[in-house]
Amino acid sequence: MSAIVQPIGLLAVIVAGYLFKRCGKFGPRDYRIVQEALFNLVLPCAIVYSFSTREHDLSLLWITLFGFVAAFLPVVIQYFASKRMPVANRAFFMLNASGFNIGCFVFPVAQAFFGPAAIVPAAMFDIGNSLMVAGGTNVMTQTMLHIKPGRTLGEQIEEEHADPEAPTLPRVRPHDRDARRLERVALLKNVVRGFVSSVPFDCYVVMVLFMVFGWHLPAAIVTAIEPLSDANAFLAMLMVGMLMELPSSKADVVAVLRVLGWRLPLGILFAVAAWFLLPFDPATREVVMLCCLAPIPVFSTLFTDQVIGNARLAGFTLSLTAVISLVLMTCVNLVVA
Repeated sequence: MSAIVQPIGLLAVIVAGYLFKRCGKFGPRDYRIVQEALFNLVLPCAIVYSFSTREHDLSLLWITLFGFVAAFLPVVIQYFASKRMPVANRAFFMLNASGFNIGCFVFPVAQAFFGPAAIVPAAMFDIGNSLMVAGGTNVMTQTMLHIKPGRTLGEQIEEEHADPEAPTLPRVRPHDRDARRLERVALLKNVVRGFVSSVPFDCYVVMVLFMVFGWHLPAAIVTAIEPLSDANAFLAMLMVGMLMELPSSKADVVAVLRVLGWRLPLGILFAVAAWFLLPFDPATREVVMLCCLAPIPVFSTLFTDQVIGNARLAGFTLSLTAVISLVLMTCVNLVVA
């Protein structure tokens, strides 16, 4: 019974976040406050707490590799599958059809199903996933479509008088060797900045080092961060509800359906592969399956806003995939268990 009741409780928090916004209790941008608290305080504490209170070994790094592959391949597939489409559509699909929302979604759901022990394999999956989500997907999208960072796609098209229906922006490659070197350095700095500025990713790196060298945090610190770790489920689901927006046009609906048309089959394929290929116990493999069915990451909404300037559509996609993912995860838990 708890396998059904607990997801309903999480869904109720999503609905509450949306209704509070619709009633004016939350402003349209108030989700940023929750987002800052979640990413920079609550989620890092959940990561540290899970690593500090559960047994783990280096063999779990296979899950990290699996998570990276599952987040990397859809970007490449979507690039080739959308090569006849306008550049704005391609950018939206590449940014939203790949990557998984682990810390803000799978953590609370898996914890509701299996308890705190489930966070460790989910965290190991998210380390590989974060290599793409925290910056890799955005850099690949911008590089492959010749989009310059720092301005929205619309601004670039207007300034460069580019064709908005073209599949990529025209690439202007510097002729001077020093200029090309500076361009490569700027790209590298952009990648490094994306990772270093992600507090959850930094926590993953630190805790993996603790795992490799057998270090442990003082018990007093672990006890102190437990309440913040426990708040992860509520804040994550509340933020999803606050992000929810309805599409404003038929084109937006088509774009969202296309993202779903890619994410769902690929997610199910990766989940099946995790169950049959990973050399771990059934409980660990089931957690990885849940990771493969996760909704789009919150970073996708951030990068979509920066690149395309349409955070509203990305927010709706996140909310819709969150509800679908919750249903799929519950079904997997009922069938596999």
